[in-house]
Amino acid sequence: MAFYTFATPADNVRELLAQHDFRALKGTLQNWPAPELARFIAELPEAQFLVLFRLLPLAQAAAVFGYLAPAAQNQLLGHLTPEQVTDVLNDMAPDDRTGLFQRLPAAFVKTQVERLSPDERRVTLELMGFPHESVGRLMTPDYIAIGEDWTVQQVLDYIRRHGASAETVTMLYVVDAQGVMLDDVHIREFLVAEPTDCVAVVRNNIFVCLDALQSQESALADFRRHQRVALPVTNAAGVLLGIVTLDDILALGERENTREMQKLGGSEALDEPYLEIPLLKMVKKRAGWLVVLFLGEMFTATAMGFFEGEIEKAVVLALFVPLVISSGGNAGSQATSLIIRAMSLGEVTVGRWWQVMRREVLAGLALGAILGIVGTIRIALWQGLHLRDYGPHWVPLAFAVGFALVGIVLWGSLAGSMLPLLLKKVGFDPATSSAPFVATLVDVTGLVIYFSVAYLFLHGTML
Repeated sequence: MAFYTFATPADNVRELLAQHDFRALKGTLQNWPAPELARFIAELPEAQFLVLFRLLPLAQAAAVFGYLAPAAQNQLLGHLTPEQVTDVLNDMAPDDRTGLFQRLPAAFVKTQVERLSPDERRVTLELMGFPHESVGRLMTPDYIAIGEDWTVQQVLDYIRRHGASAETVTMLYVVDAQGVMLDDVHIREFLVAEPTDCVAVVRNNIFVCLDALQSQESALADFRRHQRVALPVTNAAGVLLGIVTLDDILALGERENTREMQKLGGSEALDEPYLEIPLLKMVKKRAGWLVVLFLGEMFTATAMGFFEGEIEKAVVLALFVPLVISSGGNAGSQATSLIIRAMSLGEVTVGRWWQVMRREVLAGLALGAILGIVGTIRIALWQGLHLRDYGPHWVPLAFAVGFALVGIVLWGSLAGSMLPLLLKKVGFDPATSSAPFVATLVDVTGLVIYFSVAYLFLHGTML
């Protein structure tokens, strides 16, 4: 049986690079989709990376540049001539160019904006004039706008002439003479309509739009809610300014999720890829939270010292401190992660705190009861199998541990669920109530609950 191997485009490119066959390379690269090509060339050694990028036609180079990671973009900008940089920036999508400028030094941006063509400079300054985290920074002015009195045939002819420069032709936007948005219509409505039909007949007067000044986070929620590939952006007067497309929203969602995950892990958001952020900068972002958590855990030692007398009388109580404390911290971390994610998806709002509390009280009692039963059975088994002698008062000890677990897990669930809502209420980022932070908080208070319950059960016997 014969086996055949087929060379991939990447293999062909590597072979042509080794042969220095640049003419063949140009032909091979032209048919490669920009996202895949960007991913491939970014993994090459710097010299080959620069060679391949310089071989690309301008339009393709601009598209590939937009898909590169920030570190690769900065690398390229440092090696291209000023004229090449200007050509690439002029040909980039306006929203991608604005996103790039947000990450670059102000002096460099000022110089590059001045070198742009008049039309591109005007668009860039308009987009950069919006607040940093607003929808206006995400939008592109490359869309298809049509008049209400046009016929279907006029619309299709217009798309043929101008569709190539639009970000998307899936949705078409109906505007009046002043540019005020009247409707958005899916292109299929025009493809199945009669050529002589009027746009006013085809449209349904139902549309959703974003405000240029609203936050990008709320725009992300709107895309999830309405499941659109693009949403129009208007100003306070309803004038259509641009559109935000799904690819920008997906990139925004990925960044937001990454920041949220990093904060939940107990550090500041890195805002750069893990392997590319300078080590000192990463240490600084992680050290702050670690110091705060360390200082918080010092209160645990203080709480232990407060109950030093009880521990001296019943040393066996100290054996179960890690067990009960970690259970409360784990329950709190679970609740925090669930609530923060539910808030980011719009499933939970501050106004529904009472519903959250009610559910967490029930969940905390149930989870605490489960762990309490397991803990009680564990002590009974070890005593019965003679694996450990807890003394003549092992029964009240077992109940003390069991009921303490109920209280600590209940408290952990409540603290973990309410803290993000409280932070949101006072204007802070809920993600800062990280799992380690909640665990530290529950550790300190959990000790108080544990020894208080132990005193109730063991008073007059071991204590």
